[in-house]
Amino acid sequence: MDRAEIIDLLIVIKENYPNFDVSEENIDRHFKYLHDFPFDRAVQNVDEHIRTSKFPPNIAEIRGSLGEQMERSRMRSATEEYFAEREEARKHACSPPPGWKEDIYAKLGRA
Repeated sequence: MDRAEIIDLLIVIKENYPNFDVSEENIDRHFKYLHDFPFDRAVQNVDEHIRTSKFPPNIAEIRGSLGEQMERSRMRSATEEYFAEREEARKHACSPPPGWKEDIYAKLGRA
């Protein structure tokens, strides 16, 4: 987001929460923590917050669950990669040699 988008976002918040601080310092603070965040996603998060909370959103609430979504996406990719590796290993797997299980049991003293 650029500074103008931050101001637009804070105006929306101020319209719904009249006591919300829209000072230059607060604009600067929001810009510091939201400059890397997509404006459209911030608007969606603020709209949802307005529907569900009587208190103005803080920066973490404006960012919403994007961090969690990114982590879920990362974990989904890692899981897909893991299962692809397991599938490849399954294609190259072979049964143990005859008598292998019995030899292991004998070594463990369970013959």
